[in-house]
Amino acid sequence: MLDVMDVVKEIVNKTEEEIKAMDPINILLIGKTGVGKSTLINNIFRENLAMTGVGRPVTEHLEKISKEGIPINLYDTRGLELDPAVQKAVRSEVDEELAQMAKYGAERDRIHLVWYCVNTGTNRLESFEEEWIRDLTAKLPVIVVLTQSLQQENMEQLKTYIGSRNLPIQGIVPVIASPYVIGGFSVPSFGLSELVDLTLRVIPENAERAFINAQKVDVLKKAEYAKKWAKGFIAETFMVGFTPIPFADAPILASSQIAMIAKITSIFGVSVNKAFITSVVSSAAGVSGAVYTGRTIVSNLLKLVPGAGTVVGGIISGGTAALITTALAYAYINVMVRVATAEYQALPMKNSEVMDLMRSELKKQIQRLEKEKKEPKNE
Repeated sequence: MLDVMDVVKEIVNKTEEEIKAMDPINILLIGKTGVGKSTLINNIFRENLAMTGVGRPVTEHLEKISKEGIPINLYDTRGLELDPAVQKAVRSEVDEELAQMAKYGAERDRIHLVWYCVNTGTNRLESFEEEWIRDLTAKLPVIVVLTQSLQQENMEQLKTYIGSRNLPIQGIVPVIASPYVIGGFSVPSFGLSELVDLTLRVIPENAERAFINAQKVDVLKKAEYAKKWAKGFIAETFMVGFTPIPFADAPILASSQIAMIAKITSIFGVSVNKAFITSVVSSAAGVSGAVYTGRTIVSNLLKLVPGAGTVVGGIISGGTAALITTALAYAYINVMVRVATAEYQALPMKNSEVMDLMRSELKKQIQRLEKEKKEPKNE
């Protein structure tokens, strides 16, 4: 017998394990007080990280911001003021910390890139900033972020000026991190997607998954990444179908599918609990109740696949096994897109809505795959 709560517990546990096992993305944020670093952080990363994360002092002017369950560490410079003595002290502390990390730090703890923030309203890049940026680019990739880019003319002038300095940076990204209301008019946010895109192109491959998990700007990037991972699980179930194993005597949410759902959940980085996962599992199984046999779960799923139940001896082919896994993966990814979008807009979906959506998406995906299988392929 298969207790659905055992399946749910395993998915939740594996999701937590996946997130803990991620190498975190480590970003150094540099910019003067009032440049808008906190606003930038809160609008790019989930759970208002600058507001709800825990700040730990690394040095007098460097703070590490992190939060349990989000695979990211932000190193924020504090007190970078106009006083040259303070500027020198902050730079010295940062440079020393980077040197210590490079010499003694574990690979997963080293800084991956720098977001150097400049307030567009100041319409200038000071000489000490230019010098520091040049020094930093010898150690790390640097993206210059022009914050509070409200005035188009100022933004273009500053961007042009920085570009003319031939700094070896990865790019210049103007942003308005949060909508502004000016004189009764609302200026929408912009530039965040561009910053996310450029960051993903710059960071090493081992940090991509953590950044995709932590960012909330582009939910479709999470979906794209999840589909890449799902292909491995689909191939695995395709090969298992050739063993052959009588799937009618085993739960369809076996170890491979459980691992797949956990992996997808970890990529999206949304708030999940046992009630949420129970809704997903119940919808995928097509039945309700506390206990299912493997035969019951499989027979309900196979009802959606034309002809699958007529296989001799009840043995499912690799193609049918892969079809079911593919449908499960793509249905769950589509559900997670909706769930994540709603959560980031502070309009979380009810578990009953998730259940209905999962059931609908699963049927839709199986029908789509069956249709594609029947369509003639162009040679």
